[in-house]
Amino acid sequence: MQRQKGVALWRQISDRIRANILAGLYDKTGMVPAETALAEEFGVNRHTVRAALAALAQEGIVRAAQGRGTMITQRDKFDFPIGRRTRFSEGIGEQARDLKGILLSSAREIASADLAKRLKLNPGEEVLRLDGIRKADGRAVSRSTMWFPAERFAGIDTAFAETGSITRALTRCGVDDYVREVTEISAVHAEPDDVVHLELTPGAIVLVTRALNTDPAARPIQYAVTRFPADRVQFTIRN
Repeated sequence: MQRQKGVALWRQISDRIRANILAGLYDKTGMVPAETALAEEFGVNRHTVRAALAALAQEGIVRAAQGRGTMITQRDKFDFPIGRRTRFSEGIGEQARDLKGILLSSAREIASADLAKRLKLNPGEEVLRLDGIRKADGRAVSRSTMWFPAERFAGIDTAFAETGSITRALTRCGVDDYVREVTEISAVHAEPDDVVHLELTPGAIVLVTRALNTDPAARPIQYAVTRFPADRVQFTIRN
């Protein structure tokens, strides 16, 4: 373990255990190794291991079993396909009975230089920023910040609030089809807003996508940064 890394030891250990679970290293037993074994493996005391396991338990990844140890909680992940026509409702729709999109906030603002470049706007042009979360069968599966050219998509915030779907909101604004131009994927630790809106514990791993969508004429219509809980969602890349 990296004691001078600036990240608490218990958090580093919880990350390692989480990664081992996701990799299937404990599938034969369905149990996390005993606290004494983990303490020896990571070169820490049992209190540190206990803190790491407690954090994983709060995430719903493991649970204590009386007299047995720490069991891995089997929770299937949602498989989210990413391709030319990436749609949240179509991608996860068959895996969940109830899908819900919730608008948290919206604002009209001057596009930053980076946003103006991505959305091909002139300096000083405005964008509509929408912040929202999506749930599948009551579980929060993503938190997004989305930007749209303000003049073209006036009212898209209201449309999303009413429909719970970006695709249907875009249709209301005159865009019946769109394609995914670029998707960048990274992984980070949960931020405070992730902990609240995605119902995570501090230190949980979040998958982040940065995506640009364009209309059939190749005009940029939406740039979005979306954060997914790594223990609930996995990506499948499709051509």
